Amino acid sequence: MTPAARVAAAIEILDMIGDGQPAEQVLTRWGRGNRFAGSKDRAAIRDYVFDVLRTRRSCAWHGRSAMGRGLMIGLLRGQGIDPSTLFTGEGHAPALLVDYEIDLPEGEMPAADAWNLPDWLMTLMADGLGDQAEPTARMLQERAPVTLRVNTSKTNASDAVLMLTEAGVAVEPNALSPTALTVVGGARQIRNSAAYQDGFVELQDASSQAVVDALPQAARVLDYCAGGGGKALAIAARGADAVFAHDIDAGRMRDLPLRAARAEAEITQLAGGDLATSGPYDLVLVDAPCSGSGSWRRAPEAKWTLTPDQLVQITQRQDAILDAAAALVTAEGTLAYATCSILPDENGARVQAFLTRHPDWRCTWQKTFAVSALGDGFYTAHLTQAK
Repeated sequence: MTPAARVAAAIEILDMIGDGQPAEQVLTRWGRGNRFAGSKDRAAIRDYVFDVLRTRRSCAWHGRSAMGRGLMIGLLRGQGIDPSTLFTGEGHAPALLVDYEIDLPEGEMPAADAWNLPDWLMTLMADGLGDQAEPTARMLQERAPVTLRVNTSKTNASDAVLMLTEAGVAVEPNALSPTALTVVGGARQIRNSAAYQDGFVELQDASSQAVVDALPQAARVLDYCAGGGGKALAIAARGADAVFAHDIDAGRMRDLPLRAARAEAEITQLAGGDLATSGPYDLVLVDAPCSGSGSWRRAPEAKWTLTPDQLVQITQRQDAILDAAAALVTAEGTLAYATCSILPDENGARVQAFLTRHPDWRCTWQKTFAVSALGDGFYTAHLTQAK
């Protein structure tokens, strides 16, 4: 495909997403229906689509339209590329620019467009994050780093770097965690590398790794909202006697047995009815379902689809999960709360609400990880029963 044909494909896909279809599903269907597109073509088109989703409002402002065509015109302009060089109308290229598309927008871009957030989220972030709100909003417009976790139960960082280098994957240490390596080249080679396939490294955000690093050592650990099991695997690598994983949607853990086998980790999956009989646990980690706002670089659709009512429902669910998880902790144990959210309503406010409902508990430690070039935005807190 020519560069212009890739732009035309991105326009088609963006219009389908604009009709309410999920981006990943649209990209998958488009790829299956256009077998002529090679892997590099599909990767380039995907990059276009996700770059637009991260910066939809500023793209619409630069391109003077919120339709796929205008969004791609705006993206190219924002990247310093003259769209007329690709909108030529030749072959599979998009049609020539018309007058209103040629004219540049006048005046200064509105703040909400520059922040690339819905108005209500811009207000919420400004109130909750203060001076850090705008830098955070702008950081969410960038591509997220690709980060690996060294499985220290099988290897060390130096040997992992050597294996990755031999596979064509360039990495550098990540300051957020001693087990984290940021990929700076050859990311598409990771899954075929022996280091990955043999369980010496796993894909995991550095802030997520830092959340696990901060956990107290414990003999029996439950990852209560395990999802794909990334944190359970990281906990197992630290040498806990027994690691258990649970998720209300067991399907989210479908790949965990394979991942655990690759990592040579023993993780016991528990259904809801088994939680109490297998407990109590010295450490219960609640990586709660959340808005995902700290990881919107990876899933940018979410910031456009989240509503105020949905956020309220999310916080109510977080409260219920914390209450249920607290009953599973030993008297001397720790309840660790975490979200990949940057919104205070989901973080410190939830911990304070829990302490209000449970006055016999206290918060002994908490930390916020900002969205950065090193990792996603995260929050975590450790809760214990008052002595």
